[in-house]
Amino acid sequence: MATSTKESFFERVFEVVRQIPAGRVCSYGVIAEACGGRISARMVGWAMNASHGMLPPVPAHRVVNRNGQLTGKHHFPTPDMMQQLLDKEGIKVVNDQIIDFKKLIWIPG
Repeated sequence: MATSTKESFFERVFEVVRQIPAGRVCSYGVIAEACGGRISARMVGWAMNASHGMLPPVPAHRVVNRNGQLTGKHHFPTPDMMQQLLDKEGIKVVNDQIIDFKKLIWIPG
């Protein structure tokens, strides 16, 4: 994939993730679908890894796997930062699993 294509995909991902309301979460696959295709779910993960420090901020802590697990937590400065950020928004997490994930998932559009 050419750099400009990757950058434009990442920007689309960042824009979708910025729309996730506080207290809600979304999955890599749902974001990929909103950006043009489910086969790009892994690329959404790469975009989240590259999102730290972006302006305006990208709330990458709100992006989880299709089962509501915090699979991206190792990309944060500390192993528990992702959960701490979700806790601050009222999202309960036990053993890296979002409780009531199906009620909290946000679907774009």
